[in-house]
Amino acid sequence: MTDRFDPDPQSAPLLEVIDLVRHYTLPRERLFSPPPMVKALNGVSFSIRPGQSLGIVGESGSGKSTIARLVMALDRPTSGSVKLLGRDLHALPKDELRAARRDVQMVFQDPYGSLDPRQTVARIVAEPLEALAETSRAEQRDRAGESLAAVGLRTSDLHKYPHEFSGGQRQRIAIARALITRPRLIVADEPVSALDVSVQAQVLNLMQDLQQQFGISYLLISHDLAVVNHLCDEVCVLHRGLVVERGAPQQLFAHAEHPYTQALLAAVPRAEPVAAP
Repeated sequence: MTDRFDPDPQSAPLLEVIDLVRHYTLPRERLFSPPPMVKALNGVSFSIRPGQSLGIVGESGSGKSTIARLVMALDRPTSGSVKLLGRDLHALPKDELRAARRDVQMVFQDPYGSLDPRQTVARIVAEPLEALAETSRAEQRDRAGESLAAVGLRTSDLHKYPHEFSGGQRQRIAIARALITRPRLIVADEPVSALDVSVQAQVLNLMQDLQQQFGISYLLISHDLAVVNHLCDEVCVLHRGLVVERGAPQQLFAHAEHPYTQALLAAVPRAEPVAAP
């Protein structure tokens, strides 16, 4: 795999989310009553420039995963837009949207559930290329080997199945699958929360190394403030479908102004030294 581009703080945004709204209508509770509505997002806006990373933090139900689905064009917004390289993903024809997926891939939370246990690693990693239908089988296999090598695994692992790997190795395979199209943006939804603490740092360091090597941008969805602080240039705090505060992680976490951000920080467990008897 070759370098894609160098991060340029003056470049045009890679991803622009503009006044994004998503409301879900639920089944009627009574025959003549209006159907209830869940307001998952209520006007969210942010942007990511090439080579930069943005973290979205908030408690469960704040709308984080809804943002991930809309950015991946797996769901449609009630209003607002998601622009990747200046193109509104939700306005693209089906064929153009499929081609646009080359530039945005996703890493899921669960390294066990996101890999098909019946498929070999070669088939799993090459799956995005197969979906694009633009490369031969031989090229898919070569690219799969390159992706595995980029995440610290061996090309001989292509013949194995997911159950032969640890959780951390499985997440490396998932990252290799996301890398294979040489994307500009990776949406990572809680990518280390299902891993042991000792493995989390290894995966985060890998993601950081890949960003430096290939110029990848990350949209990181997380509830873990330490993970966001480690990987992201900027963080948005999401509360009830709204961005209530944003800024550089170290500055924001040290000088949080919004009560919700302060509450999130106060909820982070801290190790207290135990006095000697």
